[in-house]
Amino acid sequence: MQSNAVLATLQPNYDILSPSRFYSSSASAAATFLPVFYPQRTRFSAPQYLKLDKQVLPSASGRYVHEVKSPFKNAAVLSDSYSSEASELADIEWDNLGFGLLPTDYMYMMKCSQGGNFSKGELQRFGNIELNPSAGVLNYGQGLFEGLKAYRKEDGNILLFRPEENALRMRQGAERMCMPAPTVDQFVEAVKETVLANKRWVPPPGKGSLYIRPLLMGSGAVLGLAPAPEYTFLIYVSPVGNYFKEGVAPINLIVEHELHRATPGGTGGVKTIGNYAAVLKAQSAAKAKGYSDVLYLDCVHKKYLEEVSSCNIFVVKGNVISTPAIKGTILPGITRKSIIDVARSQGFQVEERFVPVDELLDADEVFCTGTAVVVSPVGSITYKGKRVPYGVDGFGAVAQQLYSVLTRLQMGLIDDKMNWTVELS
Repeated sequence: MQSNAVLATLQPNYDILSPSRFYSSSASAAATFLPVFYPQRTRFSAPQYLKLDKQVLPSASGRYVHEVKSPFKNAAVLSDSYSSEASELADIEWDNLGFGLLPTDYMYMMKCSQGGNFSKGELQRFGNIELNPSAGVLNYGQGLFEGLKAYRKEDGNILLFRPEENALRMRQGAERMCMPAPTVDQFVEAVKETVLANKRWVPPPGKGSLYIRPLLMGSGAVLGLAPAPEYTFLIYVSPVGNYFKEGVAPINLIVEHELHRATPGGTGGVKTIGNYAAVLKAQSAAKAKGYSDVLYLDCVHKKYLEEVSSCNIFVVKGNVISTPAIKGTILPGITRKSIIDVARSQGFQVEERFVPVDELLDADEVFCTGTAVVVSPVGSITYKGKRVPYGVDGFGAVAQQLYSVLTRLQMGLIDDKMNWTVELS
């Protein structure tokens, strides 16, 4: 067996008793020394070595697990050598994926103190995390999240879609929320590492995608209102299907003109966690009435479109596609940005401007965009009791065209002339 990197999985609250090499429980001529990087709670910063000799079983991640003799209880070493069986896809019903959490094998974690810089993080088995009750994220909402996807190609390789854009957006949000943030390179490398560690959970081509959720939060304890003294950057993943229960069928929206998602000068333009809790009341009421989601108006004039609870909105009239301008209350969506570029490359005129709600009344099509939904056609919008339908069935022609180009690019089915995808093997 050969390997150039392994990870020790250890119970907490134990420490290394000796800097000597540790040996496996039985001798074997086939024993191999492998480097092991211990968690930061131990005293070693350089790789230590374990002598391995006995294969026990393939782990859930597809990596071989070996028993070792060490000062740790239940210590195990996960090697990068894969068996043909262990590298297969996870045993789940890929045809029935919804948009919900399916626990996978690994998550990534990296920490930093206030005023410091993030250093090398590590993969950990997916599971619960420990937070002080006085953590900044729990008491004052000092937290951000991102969302991006990985797709499996026909050749088995995996594509990420514009991960550096998510890294930049997180850094912009962190500045607004008084938080340190990983560098773009740290963010992208952490995403790559997490996806590859959970490779068996990336759905087969055409069956869905691996949703990637990076989190940045004030994990340090703070009682008075102030930035937290410590921060945690964490990434977990889950295979997903369609976001809306309708799938790619048209969704039905209701315009909310009393409750508002964001205010000028607030945090509506960054992906902070509090933005999403604020929409739950209106969204829950809308769903109870049979609507798919809520479309919000600006809070000053109460007549200009802003966005749906978790996605951006586009209005089509002839060859012109209009979308609300980014002005501090609307999230600068990465799918939104990509659709604008794709639309212009397809010959459409795209306008980023104030879009009055009245323009919905005579629009040819309306659609939403977002990482989770990609492109979702809107079948109807209800405003002050009046329902405005769009089309008769399925995608409108413009939404269908843009959806097809973007998703084929994301899945590696057409040449990426935009240089938006990052391939992992």
